[in-house]
Amino acid sequence: MAKTDEFGEELADFVRRVAELKAARSVSGGDLPTVLDAAIFELDHVADQLWPWFERLSSAGPPRTTSADRQEQHLLRAVFQRFPLPVALVDREAVVRRLNFAATSFTGVRAGYATGRPLTGFLAHADRAAFRSQAAAVARGEGDRSLTVRLQQRPAVPVHTTLTAVRPSGEPHTTVLVVLQPGDLAATGAPGAAESPTPQVPDLTETTRHASLMEVLDEMTTTLLTAPRGDRDAVVRRAAQVLHGRFADWVIADTGTGGLSRTTVLAPSEKEAGALAAQAPTTCPLVMETARTASPTLQVRPPNPTAFGHDADGAPVLVQANVTSLLCVPVVVGDAVVSVLTLFRCGPRLAFSMAEAQAMDTMSRHMALAATATR
Repeated sequence: MAKTDEFGEELADFVRRVAELKAARSVSGGDLPTVLDAAIFELDHVADQLWPWFERLSSAGPPRTTSADRQEQHLLRAVFQRFPLPVALVDREAVVRRLNFAATSFTGVRAGYATGRPLTGFLAHADRAAFRSQAAAVARGEGDRSLTVRLQQRPAVPVHTTLTAVRPSGEPHTTVLVVLQPGDLAATGAPGAAESPTPQVPDLTETTRHASLMEVLDEMTTTLLTAPRGDRDAVVRRAAQVLHGRFADWVIADTGTGGLSRTTVLAPSEKEAGALAAQAPTTCPLVMETARTASPTLQVRPPNPTAFGHDADGAPVLVQANVTSLLCVPVVVGDAVVSVLTLFRCGPRLAFSMAEAQAMDTMSRHMALAATATR
């Protein structure tokens, strides 16, 4: 029964990878060969490998754990943590089990935060499906693999990844050891590649961010106090202008009580703004869910690339805009949602923090008061 369940898990994992490949088919033309290679690889796997792999696994017995094995594990764990290159241990679904010290510095993500989350969430959208397919193949025992990916917050820097299978004692499944190697190190062998690709963050970063947030709150308060009283559309439009640029790369407002309509789109460029101006809010699951629940949403490295619908060319908006974090906040008057504000941060910009999400929730309530105030 256990072996049948394990086969079912592998089959379910294959189905999830196929769904991810479907979502990735709308990437730009230059990235399509990588997605196509991953799709062909999955077809070969289901046709030739899935059932024979299960038969081989059925004939294998569980590994034994000895005292010597445990001592070796302690030694290997120390080597893993002190290894000078960034190294991650992931499962067959590319979910992080461990990160060494160099990997936390390289990715800028703490080990406690990364553990339990897919490593693909830190990669550019175009590389996620290919990485998951290769990681799954290594976990199935089909040999070591390597590919070049890009971190979502450092898309200009290629990262060479090497994947190899390991089977720690006591683990029910084979895990995958991932070594991350910056492209400049792979080409030149220059030292110091295990260091973070981003500059060292000064100690006063959090203080600076807090001061910047206070400035936004102050400007928002001034704007709402001087906005036309009771003019909901004007209030939302002026608030969006305050938030655009200094607080978010994109600010999108959908307004209405009987049904939402797109009223404001502020983007990095007019061309990008025009692409979303004609989008119907009903095609954006995230907006409709926020309007239904009247609850704000904070997402860092959004897991669902189609959460904000598709652009006119059929590509996911979050992928095309390279969105790394987002806020979706309702403006509630009484018991009704009269507007939904969506904010994007893109590329290497720092993700929205919990403090910023709380401040945005406060600003939305002040917007509701300004929209209903009488002259």
